[in-house]
Amino acid sequence: MVRTRRQWGPVRSLLALLPLLVGVPWLAVKHQYSLPTPIVDQYDPITSLPQLSEATILEYAKYLSEDIGYRTPGTREHAIADAWMTEKAYQLKEECERVVATQPGRKLQCEVWRQEGNGSHRFDMMSARLYKRYVNLSNIIIRLSDGTEQGKADAVLVNSHLDSTLPSPGAADDALAVGVMIECVRVLVNTPGWEPKHAVVFLFNNAEESLQDGSHLFSTQHPIASTIRAVVNLEAAGTTGPELLFQATSQEMIEAYAHVPRPYGTIFANEIFSSGVLLSDTDFRQFEYYLNVTGLDMAVVGNSYMYHMRGDLVENIEAGVAQHMADNTFALIKHLASPASPLPGLASGYARPRTVFFAYLGQFFVYSFRTAEVLYSLLFIASCVLIKTAGGTTSRGATMVKAVFVVTVGALGALIGANAVAFVMQRMLGRGMSWFKGEFEPLILYGPAAMCGALLTQLPFTRVPERALLHAQLLSHAFLAAAGQLAGVGSSAIFFLSAVSMFVALVVDRVVTYLSTPNVDGARMMSGTGNMQSGVAKGLEDGNEKVDKDGFVSLWTYALGQVIPLLTGTQLSAATLVVFVPLTGRFGSEAPAEYIIASIVAIVGSYTLSLATPFAHRFGPTALRKAVIVLLLGVGATMAVFARKDVFDRSHQKRLFVLHKEDLNTGEQHLHIAAADGAPGFDDLVHDITTRFGVDGVPPKAVVMDNWNSDWDTLYPFSAFLSPYKIDLPLDPAYDAPWPPEEQFTVSAVNDTIDESKGTRSMTLRIDHPGIMWTVIAFDAQVLEWTLDNSPPEEFARHHIKEASFYGTDVWTVDMTIKWPSPQNMHPKSSDVGGLKVDFIGIQEKRMWPAKKADADGSQAMKLFREFDAWLDEKTGGSVDALLMGCVSGQAVV
Repeated sequence: MVRTRRQWGPVRSLLALLPLLVGVPWLAVKHQYSLPTPIVDQYDPITSLPQLSEATILEYAKYLSEDIGYRTPGTREHAIADAWMTEKAYQLKEECERVVATQPGRKLQCEVWRQEGNGSHRFDMMSARLYKRYVNLSNIIIRLSDGTEQGKADAVLVNSHLDSTLPSPGAADDALAVGVMIECVRVLVNTPGWEPKHAVVFLFNNAEESLQDGSHLFSTQHPIASTIRAVVNLEAAGTTGPELLFQATSQEMIEAYAHVPRPYGTIFANEIFSSGVLLSDTDFRQFEYYLNVTGLDMAVVGNSYMYHMRGDLVENIEAGVAQHMADNTFALIKHLASPASPLPGLASGYARPRTVFFAYLGQFFVYSFRTAEVLYSLLFIASCVLIKTAGGTTSRGATMVKAVFVVTVGALGALIGANAVAFVMQRMLGRGMSWFKGEFEPLILYGPAAMCGALLTQLPFTRVPERALLHAQLLSHAFLAAAGQLAGVGSSAIFFLSAVSMFVALVVDRVVTYLSTPNVDGARMMSGTGNMQSGVAKGLEDGNEKVDKDGFVSLWTYALGQVIPLLTGTQLSAATLVVFVPLTGRFGSEAPAEYIIASIVAIVGSYTLSLATPFAHRFGPTALRKAVIVLLLGVGATMAVFARKDVFDRSHQKRLFVLHKEDLNTGEQHLHIAAADGAPGFDDLVHDITTRFGVDGVPPKAVVMDNWNSDWDTLYPFSAFLSPYKIDLPLDPAYDAPWPPEEQFTVSAVNDTIDESKGTRSMTLRIDHPGIMWTVIAFDAQVLEWTLDNSPPEEFARHHIKEASFYGTDVWTVDMTIKWPSPQNMHPKSSDVGGLKVDFIGIQEKRMWPAKKADADGSQAMKLFREFDAWLDEKTGGSVDALLMGCVSGQAVV
């Protein structure tokens, strides 16, 4: 008989696998976050050829975000940025004409437009219906072409936005992309001999943050909009890491992306974004809807703690980020403008992609759904054959059914274990979001909990053979890959990759077992295979030696089988947590952020360590019980550590929304405070604010947030995420609101007629708002028709209309016909006041902190904000970033 060496124990086995368990994730993360070396010079010092300069890009970003500052649509700073970009565009045109003049015969034409216009559009978001109105907004457009009509017929649009949002200077979002586009124009123009076969249109739109008004203006009113065949949209929701391709809407554009030098995108990110799970949107929406074009949506997403915060500054943009965005954008432009471009074929429309794509260790893989269906199905069939021919009890149907059940229970156990810890942290200890300060901290808190939950579920099943469990994992992943792909889920590729790794490992295990086992004649045997080989069991049947097909497998099987799950899972974990962890800071206090993050860790962790369940059965029930005890102790220790952690700090701040609101009807002034997260401590902070700034003895009032809470209409519909309080402010007896008649914020009805026979009322609502921006009106009515769109709701409903216009614009109107008088079955919060009751609110352009810090007008709001901001910084140690806005509001019955 053949006697095997004793199998290594769990500690020695884990130590043997440790280089793999550490090295593979390190390799994955290294490739995931690798960035190019930033280039400083605009021209290569050796070849004298133009090159994309990160230093130049960041100079533009810094000028826009810090020298000009907060460029919110409607502000003076926004107008300054518009003038700067217009001048820069014409400078580029002059440079282009000068270069072309020195290169006779070169086919290159540069054209510039400054578009200006009015418009309106419907913008549904977060299950809310919203209407936008804008007046005198502008865009700056540069077109590069070969100068012929044919060359201009099919164009690619490259887009970024010049504006920033209310509380942010917007260095990354989106001044970075503006700088990238300017540099791309410069390098293309100065590249000797470059001639575009197809036109490239660079759109510097001026109002993305006011809900995509600039891109709507271009798409619906610019004369060259009809020539656009595809879009490359450049965005930022963070300041570090490579630019992520998170939306691709056709196979042609996915294949175009394959030409970039540093691809970073997967169908997984594409499908997550398309599902609507992430409540985010970009200008791409307007181009897709109004121009019916395909394209690529790309954004910097790392360190999105800075997204729409004061910290969105150039100093926080990681070195290499601008270079990565510029290099990839430039490569896309060159390909799409070349004779090999797919643009002409997109003139007749495009089909949604049925294409699997993903970047893997710097390589970009693309193949069709049909290819995926065939590959994944063949792998599933091959896996079934491998299992069927395994021999021993593993090949028995009953054993495999039980094994599949056991590994499934293990995955569910991981999910339950992580969420159980989430429940304790949030509900029992009151320490939710304790992991917020680091994208990977949830792995430390919930990783051991998930593993403990998975192993706990294995205790009743210790008699299931190890090899059967390995086969069950293979079968499960191969089935999920094939079934998911046949259902049209391209992200099933992640299960295909892991199944390939397991399949190869088990085939190698089969070969090693075969070669190391004597045949029935005793003629063949491999000896000395050592501790890394599979064991050979002893047994006698009819006088011959017998191999136990369910015996232990080699550690090499685990090493081979875990390589791809470790690589893929690490990349998946990094990409997912980098997005979702900071996002919990704006989910809203009612969102189950703790359980979302715990579930992500459990699901992705179960995939990453796919073979943990069979490995746990390798050493018997005693070792399994000891592992559970050790993990339980580890879970307790990590919970104790995280329970003592502060949720926020200066680099990972809490978002606080603060409105100083003056009611024009009553003269009252209130401070409205809200948060968009469920972290502990907010209620205490509100009470401290009330004690310091509110009326003595008057407690803060918690306010119900719904469609009829007009206090927060400036942020509608995002306001649904907020948990607001209202604080009474003491009034200065000497204060007299400086509102001369010519500066009144009013809502009135003109051209007002009632048709009693038809039961209708037609009017023009006129909103006068001198010195006030981002005005919002809300009213209850059954609108029959209006100038906003052709399909108002066919019922009595609440309507919100938001405005964003160019600096100095102080009037906007809406024509409409409503059912009159109002129906009797009104909403309970509506009231019949003998006319149309309109709630209105707006932001005073000179009363935003810190945007207007340098030229504060001495108003009560700005005096309060100055004191409030300093007090808050000292009180919280800089862990809170407050958006401070001075607003005026009122009600009008028209």
